[in-house]
Amino acid sequence: MLGSHIFNGGNMIYAVKEISVNRFREQGDPLLTRAQVWAGLQRKARNGVPFIPAMTRCQVVEDTEAGLIRDVAIRGKAARERVTFYPPKKTVFTRLSGPADGVIVNEILEGPDGELKLRFSFALQLVDVDSGSPEERHFSSHMCDDYSSAVDAVLVEIRREVKASRL
Repeated sequence: MLGSHIFNGGNMIYAVKEISVNRFREQGDPLLTRAQVWAGLQRKARNGVPFIPAMTRCQVVEDTEAGLIRDVAIRGKAARERVTFYPPKKTVFTRLSGPADGVIVNEILEGPDGELKLRFSFALQLVDVDSGSPEERHFSSHMCDDYSSAVDAVLVEIRREVKASRL
């Protein structure tokens, strides 16, 4: 499910998408383990370009005790993010600068039946943009599209890396 909502009259944009890691794979695709998905999320944090179609630049500027700081360009807009790792369950991307403030979370979940799932969510708001403005609607539309495609693209890239024995 993917949705976008404006909360409390403010300009917060929220979306979430959750998919099964192994249920809808193509013939010949490997079954992915939690360890492989976690390794893929760590790679995505260090270099998101192969994983996120809208990202054109990703450079780690500092390694920290619990993660890293990186500079990215998404749809031509520069931003700085702090990435915090919570092994082996989730990565949290906190926007430090750029056109939007907020948080992005990538989580590996496990259902009661042991099925692995991947959930991406974000809560972002544009800096210095009026709530309900055309700029906000445009941003919201692109963010929802970008993150919907990013979840699928991440799994495709992780599978590609597993097939090439790099994960």
